[in-house]
Amino acid sequence: MAGLIEKYRDRLPFEEGDPVISLDEGATPLLYACELSERLGCEAWLKIEGANPTGSFKDRGMTCAVSGAVRDGSTAVVCASTGNTAASAAAYSARARITCAVIVPDGKIARGKLAQAVMHGARVIGLRGNFDQALKLVRELSDNHPIALVNSVNPLRIEGQKTAAFEIIEALGPDRPLDALAIPVGNAGNITAYWKGFTESAGELETMPKMLGFQAAGAAPLVLGHAVAEPETLASAIRIGDPARGDQALSAIEQSGGAINSVTDEQILEAYRFLASHDGVFCEPSSAASVAGLIVHGVPEGVERVVCVLTGHGLKDPETALEVGGGIIACEPELAAVEAAVWG
Repeated sequence: MAGLIEKYRDRLPFEEGDPVISLDEGATPLLYACELSERLGCEAWLKIEGANPTGSFKDRGMTCAVSGAVRDGSTAVVCASTGNTAASAAAYSARARITCAVIVPDGKIARGKLAQAVMHGARVIGLRGNFDQALKLVRELSDNHPIALVNSVNPLRIEGQKTAAFEIIEALGPDRPLDALAIPVGNAGNITAYWKGFTESAGELETMPKMLGFQAAGAAPLVLGHAVAEPETLASAIRIGDPARGDQALSAIEQSGGAINSVTDEQILEAYRFLASHDGVFCEPSSAASVAGLIVHGVPEGVERVVCVLTGHGLKDPETALEVGGGIIACEPELAAVEAAVWG
C-alpha cells in the first residue's frame, strides 16, 4: 500500500527520488451515515480521518512536512499543538529518525494524544499558556534556529491535507456530485486544504461544494470577527483563538458560497453521542462539530449531498467518552444478577 506522496506525486511538490517518510496514511473511509441522513433530510457521508495511522487527519500533512524537512536537510522538527499535531509529528519524526519537539498547552491536551507524543519519543514541553502563544513561540524558534516548523503554516501541510478532497471526489464518483463539505475549524488549515483540493479538481466537478465551517462557541474568532484571547471549549482540538489560516478559510467560504457558524459544547456533545450510538462511529468531540453544525444550523437550501469531516478518532480523548457515556452497571457474579443487568 502506497502513502499519499506516492499515490498523488504528480499533484504534490515532490520529485522522484525525494525522500518519503510515510506510515501509509490516507485512503480513509467515506461512510454513508443512514441515521444522520434521516435526521438532516439529505444524503450525509462521513469522511473518517480517525482511520489514519496516528488517528487523525494531521498525518496527511505530516507525511509531506516531515518528508520535506528531511529532503531539505533538517535533523529536527518542532510544532505547537492542541494534541493531534504533536502525536503525528512525533510519529513521523520517529519514522524519519529525527528529533521532534512539541509544545502543548499544559493541562489542556487530551491524554490519548499526549500519550502518543510521549511514546513516539518526542520532547514534550507543557507551556503555561494557550495554543496561540505556543504557535507564536515556535515560529520565533524556527526563525532563529535550524529546526523545521511543521504546523499548518508550513505550506507542505496544506499540500498533504488537500488529498482528502481528491479521495472524496474519487469515492463519490461522477454520478454523485458533492454539494457541501462540513468541517470543524480550529487553526483553519484543514478547511483551507480541502478548498485547495477541490479547486485543483475543478475539471472533475459539476459544481464546487459549499464549504461549511463550524467553530466551538467559546473559540469562534472567525464567527465573531476578532481574535479570542482566552478560548475555552471541551473540544480541545479546535480550542484556538487566533487561527493562522483564518483569512484563507474565510476566502474559501466566500468563494464557495458557504458559511462559518459556531456550536456550543452541549451541541457538540449531543452530535458526538448521536454518531456513536446511531451510526456506529466514534470520533473525538471536536470532530463532531461538523455534524453538530448541520443539526443546529440546518442544511443549506439546495444541498442534497454533504460530507462531514470527522477529523480524529474517539480514543484520542477517552476521558470525555467515559464522562458523558452511559456509564458502567455494577453486577454480582450470579446469573440472575447478570440477567437483570442485561435486560434492565
